[in-house]
Amino acid sequence: MQIEYTGRQVTITRALRTLAEAGIDRIVKILGRVINVHIILSATKYRQTAEVTIKTRSNEIVGLAESNNMENSLREALEKVETQAIRLKKKHQAKKRQPKEEKLAAELQLMRPRRPAKSVPSAETAAAAKSNGNGRGKTIIPVTVHSFPIKAAVQEPHIVRSTDSVALRPMTIEEAVKEAEFRDRDVFVFRDNQGSVKVLHRKRDGKMELIEA
Repeated sequence: MQIEYTGRQVTITRALRTLAEAGIDRIVKILGRVINVHIILSATKYRQTAEVTIKTRSNEIVGLAESNNMENSLREALEKVETQAIRLKKKHQAKKRQPKEEKLAAELQLMRPRRPAKSVPSAETAAAAKSNGNGRGKTIIPVTVHSFPIKAAVQEPHIVRSTDSVALRPMTIEEAVKEAEFRDRDVFVFRDNQGSVKVLHRKRDGKMELIEA
């Protein structure tokens, strides 16, 4: 595992490295194998920003935080990455617990109701089937009649309105990806610098998909 540090108007001290390595060790224990870690520390006039990016074989986790103190920003960014790592691990565990397709198909086959056995006509039914004197008659077949409701029940959709998934200012795709990770959103709507509406959507494999309106 490689840890890369980038300081922008910031001197990366031993205390910051010790804090970062302790947080990365906790995250590695959760995720397992980590390929690369990139920590960017930047400072402006009033803001101290820390950005932590961790890459695994199939996922990339980004934690972004800012405050008036660099150690607080770095600690908060590491906590966000750790929270995402725990969520990602639980998602993988849930997928492993799902039954295989063959087992699921067999269970569905067993759950199907068996066809009812054909009823044997009684003596009265057989006697009624005979005609008067000629020995010929019609076979009586029992028919089951099902009644259905006139109108099918329609369930009202449950709608939750969210403003945290919409960006208020124009931004680039890179900024939108970081903002979606920062807000921990699977769907994020924003406008680019030309005013076009675009949507970021996180697929099941963890990759971000860009949808242009």
